[in-house]
Amino acid sequence: MYGHCPKRPLRRWLPEAMGQISQTLPPAVRALAEADFSVVAQRFTAAGYTVAQAADGILTIQGAAATAATAATAAAPRPAVLLSVGVHGDETGPIEVLAYLLDQLSQDVAVNPAALAVDLMLCVGNIDAIRAGKRFIDADLNRMFRSERGTLAGTAEAARADVMVAATSAFFANASAQRWHLDLHTAIRPSVYPAFAIVPELIADAPRQQLLAWLGHAGVGAVIMNPASVGTYSYYSAEHHQAAGTTIELGRIGTLGNNDIAQFADASAALDALLRGVAPATLARQPHIFATARQIIKLSDNFRMAFGRETHNFTAMRQGEEIARDGDTVYTVQHPEELVVFPNPDVRVGLRAGLMVHRIG
Repeated sequence: MYGHCPKRPLRRWLPEAMGQISQTLPPAVRALAEADFSVVAQRFTAAGYTVAQAADGILTIQGAAATAATAATAAAPRPAVLLSVGVHGDETGPIEVLAYLLDQLSQDVAVNPAALAVDLMLCVGNIDAIRAGKRFIDADLNRMFRSERGTLAGTAEAARADVMVAATSAFFANASAQRWHLDLHTAIRPSVYPAFAIVPELIADAPRQQLLAWLGHAGVGAVIMNPASVGTYSYYSAEHHQAAGTTIELGRIGTLGNNDIAQFADASAALDALLRGVAPATLARQPHIFATARQIIKLSDNFRMAFGRETHNFTAMRQGEEIARDGDTVYTVQHPEELVVFPNPDVRVGLRAGLMVHRIG
């Protein structure tokens, strides 16, 4: 059953943090941004689901409601779906999308208790950063899902990642073989492909193809196959729990309550269909597939990129062109054409400052 929310650290309720979440937001959006699941938890519990809050900002809704309609399929394993938002606190569009979907679905189960066709885990990632209107508090949370954290081991985000890892492990421990993790983000800069995704190469072929098909329905125009972890949440789920995990960049970053929800229409429809266990209503478009050419690692504070901050994701570069320079290390394009993704010279030393990809499909 749904339990009481664990006591929150005092600093999350400081006036300057609370002031960032507008009191005029739609109730469902404000509740999810504040990691308040009380209303939707009550609705799913009343419909016969097993609902629990493992930690602040993490809710699980499991077990088909016991109705005549579900009795015949009670023995069929339910897919396990993890949806995460707010891993970066300033990427608020997915919070709004998920809030509206969850609110409607939680109302629909009152009429049709079998409306939710999956076991569901909802995770609001960096709650402190969302409340502060910042990307992170101490360090990037989406680099903390690995055993080696170096000097970042004592950060607020490292502690939060530990909580998320424990809850994720518990959720997938007894899950069916069909496992999904959709980590929803928005990009800082414009992109040639407004919606794109990063998919770990280690995902088995069958679930990978199913994931790619779903991404096509969700309006994702490009998929980057990722050969190695940089500590992201979705890669952790794929590597350790055999989930079809992906990090999805859905359009541009925006402030809570002021996002252009229209840019998320395809993704919203595909998510809704996944949760309800029905065929997607949107047309599938085969995403372009890219392989990772190399990761551009910032080795020192002398790191400089060869292009401006206005550079779009998936900007094409030709063989031999300089990408970045870091002391005596010079990064250049190796393939006839490579495209730059996530260029960010302001990351901490030792982290990825950019990703170079080339098209393979």
